[in-house]
This record gives sequence, structure tokens and C-alpha cells, in this order.
Amino acid sequence: MTKSFHCVVTGKVKGGNFQSWVMDTATNMGLTGWVRYLSDDKAEILLQGEMAQAMRFKRKMRDEAPLPEVQDIEHEIIEHDKSYDGFEMRG
Repeated sequence: MTKSFHCVVTGKVKGGNFQSWVMDTATNMGLTGWVRYLSDDKAEILLQGEMAQAMRFKRKMRDEAPLPEVQDIEHEIIEHDKSYDGFEMRG
């Protein structure tokens, strides 16, 4: 089991290159995992790597993500049965 940082972002997440920003930022910070849309106003992100980097990523997302409005970022540290070698956009 690998410790993972799981979060759900609520706001206007579709459009504005949000998934690309997440992938580029996570990759540049040495994090792996994935991002996917859950609905028009929610996206789910799973990050693996140093938890301090994952928390920095969360702060960057709140302050710098290309969204008109981030309403909420729910997060939790979970045990995940798969390790990721890179970062992927899942749709």
C-alpha cells in the first residue's frame, strides 16, 4: 500500500485547462497520480509522493490554478494499492 493524497476540488473546474495545469504542476513538483472530472463543478485528484509536496500542491491549486473560482478542496491521506510512475488525465 502506498500513501496517497486524495482530493476533490469543487468550483468551475471544466474548461480553462484545469486538468493540464494539474498534470504539469504535479509533474514539476515530482508528484505522480491522476486527475479526472466528476461533474461540471468537481474534479478528483490522486497524488503520490512526498506529503509535504502534496500540501504545497494544494496551496498552489487554491492560489494559482486557472479557475475562475475554487470553492472548496476536500482532501485526505489514504492507503492506495497502486503506485503510479507518472501523471495522467483520465477525463
